[in-house]
Amino acid sequence: MNRVYILGGAQTDFERNWTKEGKGMAALLKEAVADGLEAAGLTFDDVSCLNRENRIACFIGNFIAEKYVDQGHLGAFLTEVDPAFYGLPSARYEAACASGSAAIDAAATKIRAEEYDVCVVVGWELMKTVESRIGGSYLGRAAYYAKEGKGIDLPFPRLFGRLADETLKKYPELDEKRYMDALARISVLNYANAKRNPLAQTRKWFMSYDQASTRGTQTNPLVGGRLGVSDCSQVTDGAAVIVLCSQSYLKEKGFWGKPVIKGYGHRTAPLLFEKKMADNKNSPYLLPWTRQACLDAYKRAGMAVEDMDVFETHDCFTSSEYASLSAFGLTEPGKEYQAVESHLIAFDGEKPVNPSGGLIGCGHPVGASGVRMMLDLYRQINGIAGEYQVRKARNGMMLNIGGTATTNYVFIIGAEE
Repeated sequence: MNRVYILGGAQTDFERNWTKEGKGMAALLKEAVADGLEAAGLTFDDVSCLNRENRIACFIGNFIAEKYVDQGHLGAFLTEVDPAFYGLPSARYEAACASGSAAIDAAATKIRAEEYDVCVVVGWELMKTVESRIGGSYLGRAAYYAKEGKGIDLPFPRLFGRLADETLKKYPELDEKRYMDALARISVLNYANAKRNPLAQTRKWFMSYDQASTRGTQTNPLVGGRLGVSDCSQVTDGAAVIVLCSQSYLKEKGFWGKPVIKGYGHRTAPLLFEKKMADNKNSPYLLPWTRQACLDAYKRAGMAVEDMDVFETHDCFTSSEYASLSAFGLTEPGKEYQAVESHLIAFDGEKPVNPSGGLIGCGHPVGASGVRMMLDLYRQINGIAGEYQVRKARNGMMLNIGGTATTNYVFIIGAEE
């Protein structure tokens, strides 16, 4: 099977508010694509040449631009970026917050099938075009909207607050205070990691343990059940681009030493939150399909959790990162607090999680998050992550979920042995 390599990529500064700058999706995409191609060692002339030879395609990850910016048909919109994209195969892929990973999966599949040698993957979302409650309603479409989102203020904080409730319910031996303390520490870790990332949305912010562990206050109000503002990911404008290629193209151009996609997993759980919780009754895992996606990736890669040096996980809320720790295999299910308390997942720990800052610290432009995660793993494996570089990172794993862990995508990225 043809191996899939990562040539490079780029992301926009997630601190920026593009609406306040008077810029829209055309400006966002022009900047992100130009930077992404340059970082991958390609030019628009290269794109044109590969297009004439029918060796290149583009894959767009975006969740809900129809609501945020009144625009659909997003694959075709790349023709507004540069004439090099005229005639080039391009389409949009959507899987809620895992839209970027759906685009990556499609691109990688085309390369494995030897249909294209180069695939440009663009994930993006502009979310600061509306006020928070309207945006929260838009995001509710990632759940079963008619039953879980319609007419409900901030449906996703409520749903992931229920995930916290279900964690305590499933593992009755887990002390509530210990669990909530672990969530607070996860928040503090992600904010601290973001300070090392020059493109992170919260790099200038501060989150103390006292603030994160004291919910229901003026500085940390409750937003969903037990969860406070400190437990939430950010509303973010931004885009991320990665360029994937085949082994034959890599050799043709002499691009040696590029990271490779070693394994992947993709599983879909029931859409309704209540059905997910009913589905886990016979499993030790709170999110069994998330765990299965991780197992699938390990199996395809011929690897195990012991082989992983760094992780990027989907911390849309601290309760989702907490559940991911056992899904990765870092702890037994119900014992995830051990990975937090033991310093295992800290930046300088044995198995760092979200050195980028994650969705809580780096930011969460929904359609871009999966692409951004892979870009950060590429940087870690290539040794170019700067101040947030993990030492001796040879293999990394990412988990990108859509909805309440309905869509589950996992990728393992590593240096070629």
